[in-house]
Amino acid sequence: MEDNSAFESFELQLTEGAKAFLAEIAKWARFLAIIGFVFLGIFILFALVMFTTGAGVLMNSGMGAMGAGAGAIMGVYLLIVALLYFFPVRYLYLFAIKAKKALAESNSERLEESFSNLKSHYKFVGILMIIVLAIYAISLLIIIAGVAASM
Repeated sequence: MEDNSAFESFELQLTEGAKAFLAEIAKWARFLAIIGFVFLGIFILFALVMFTTGAGVLMNSGMGAMGAGAGAIMGVYLLIVALLYFFPVRYLYLFAIKAKKALAESNSERLEESFSNLKSHYKFVGILMIIVLAIYAISLLIIIAGVAASM
């Protein structure tokens, strides 16, 4: 015999106020995602500039072949940043579009899909933050070890 709690049979209803808040959230999320795509394009443009003219400028600055390598490394770095930036922006955009359609159609499945994209957005940003914090911690340990070794 299965015991079902009251929460398992509970159906969530969105009030008009909640729908209005969600519609406003979707508008701002879409705006932020579009701005994110613009910055993504700028990152890619800068990466291409570093691959072409940046390498030449650095090479002519007296760095020689090392300057060309530095330009390519900077270009690769910017492409990696752009790639990492793409996913959270895409998830945010999909959340905004699907939430707007879900509210317009009163479609619960589409609303669930939109929240799935919002979850993916926050999950990606959270994992990325953990990685960045780990890199900071490792860098700090290396610096402390270097200072201790030099004493």
